[in-house]
Amino acid sequence: MDIFQARFLEETLTYDGTQLSPLWIYNHALVSFIGSANVTLKNMVDIADVKAQSPIYSESMVHFLGEFFDLDLEKTIFRQRLLMATAKEVLEKKISRVLNRQGDDIYDGDAKLSVSIATLSSLSTLIHAGINISSQNTPVKTKGLEDYDVAPMAFAKEVLEIFKKELESIWLARCKVRSV
Repeated sequence: MDIFQARFLEETLTYDGTQLSPLWIYNHALVSFIGSANVTLKNMVDIADVKAQSPIYSESMVHFLGEFFDLDLEKTIFRQRLLMATAKEVLEKKISRVLNRQGDDIYDGDAKLSVSIATLSSLSTLIHAGINISSQNTPVKTKGLEDYDVAPMAFAKEVLEIFKKELESIWLARCKVRSV
């Protein structure tokens, strides 16, 4: 049953923050693509990062964008955490190593592997998550999929499929109970 749509975009795109907007992924609950990340403070959604003057940059990342047509930011933050836990589990299985998830970030020791944010628009709630492919020239200490010899496209597709199944399972669990 396809309740939620998930799609890997074959074209390489640069994530600059403008994609985190309503209807950018129209007809899909979640998309993934590979590309650089260059989010300036102007397009930054995370106010803590803006105050800290911490733009986001990576030469190459696997990006995940989700859009949900409810206006419950807290529920979307739960979805975001589920997405990051899924990414962590998939990566741990591939590298046979235990990683650490702190909130919506994944770490290997003190090296950061990810960025992630959930936000609310007037139409929907949105998630962006990026997993480093390259750890070169990042503004903080990072590790990327290249450091573990993990194929980015296969990783992205596996995370998409597992996350989609989790969302569908949650939706079905909600529908199979009677009111009390």
